[in-house]
Amino acid sequence: MLRMALIALAICPLVDASAQALRRGKTQRVEGGMLIQRLDSLEQARADSIANVPDELKRLSEKQAKQFADSVAREARRKARAKELGRLDENGNIIPREKWFGDSLSLSRMTIASAILPGYGQIYNKQYWKLPILYGTLGTSIGLAAHFGSRHKPLKRDLELMFENGMSRTEEMNLLQREKIRENTKKQIFMGTALVSYIYFLGDAAMNYATNDVSDVKKATTLSLIFPGAGQAFNKSYWKVPIVLGGMASMIYVIDWNNRGFNRFKTAYALRADFDEHPENYPGGVSKDEFQGRYSATFLKNLRDSYRRNRDLSILLTAGVYIFQAVDAHVDAHLKDFDISDDLTVDLDPMFDYQYTQIDKANPVFGVNLNLKF
Repeated sequence: MLRMALIALAICPLVDASAQALRRGKTQRVEGGMLIQRLDSLEQARADSIANVPDELKRLSEKQAKQFADSVAREARRKARAKELGRLDENGNIIPREKWFGDSLSLSRMTIASAILPGYGQIYNKQYWKLPILYGTLGTSIGLAAHFGSRHKPLKRDLELMFENGMSRTEEMNLLQREKIRENTKKQIFMGTALVSYIYFLGDAAMNYATNDVSDVKKATTLSLIFPGAGQAFNKSYWKVPIVLGGMASMIYVIDWNNRGFNRFKTAYALRADFDEHPENYPGGVSKDEFQGRYSATFLKNLRDSYRRNRDLSILLTAGVYIFQAVDAHVDAHLKDFDISDDLTVDLDPMFDYQYTQIDKANPVFGVNLNLKF
C-alpha cells in the first residue's frame, strides 16, 4: 500500500502539469500515432476572422477595433433600411436621396422646404387642390394687411407730431387716436390671419407626409416645433393643449405689454432729456413728453430700463416654454408604447460569457443580469 501511495504522489505533479498545458482553446488527440493539437470553435473562429482582416486592422487597439465594428454595424443597418424602402441598386449599393424633388425626401427636409416656400409640402404630398386655398388665403390676408398698414402710418405720424408739439388733449386728437387704433387693429387681424394660414398649411404638410415610414415620435416633435400644442394633440394628450396654448399666449402678451411700456417711456425720456439739456428750445418752459414735465428724466429712464428688463426676461421664459412643450411631446410619444401592465417583476441571474475582439483573445466575463419589468 505504501508503495502504491508513493507512485500516486509521483504521478500527480505530472498530471497537474499536463492539465495546465491543456488550456481552454486547444484540444489534443492522437491520429496515426501522432499527437495533434486543434483549436476549439471559439479560438478557431477568432483565428479565421483575424486571417481575413487586413494587416493594418490587426494593429488596431481594442478601442479602435470596437469603433470599426460599430461603423460596420451602422452601415449594415443603413443598408437594411434602404432595402425596406427599395433604395438599393442591383449591386447592393444605397441609392442616394434626391435633395428636394425626389420621392424619398425626409420629413425634416420637406418641412424646411415648406417653411421657405409655402405650398411645397402640398406639392410634394401631391395634394395640389390645397394650393389655391393656401395662396388665396395668404395673398388676401397679406394684401389687406398692407392696405390697412398704409392707412395706419400717416395717422400714427400725425399723432406723434401732435405730441411732439406739446398740444393739449383735444377732441380732434382723440378722434385721430381712435382712427389710428382702428386701422392698426385691422392690420394686425389680417397679419394674424396670414400667419395662422401659413402655420396651418405647414403643419398639414407634415401631417400628410407618408413617403417614408416615419415614427410617431418624429411627427409629434415636428408638429410641436411648428406650432406649440400640436404635438400634444397628435399624441392625443388633449388636456395638455390648453395649458400649452395658455402659457404661450400669456407669455406673448407679457412680452407685448412690456415692449409697449418700453417704447412709451423711451420716447418720454428722450423728450424730457432734450428739454433738460436745451431748455431754450422750449419757449413755454414745459417738456413736450406726454407727461408734460411732471416726472424727471431719471425717473423716466428707470421706468424705461425696467420695462426693457422685463421684456427680455419674458422672451427667455417664452423660449423656455416653447422648448419644454417640444420635449414633452417627444417624450410623451416615446411613452405611448411603454408597457404599463400590472406585471411587476425583477429577475436577477448570474451571467458568464466571453468577451471577444478581433485583436485580443477571448476573455471570460462574469457578472449579473438584472431584468426589470414594470
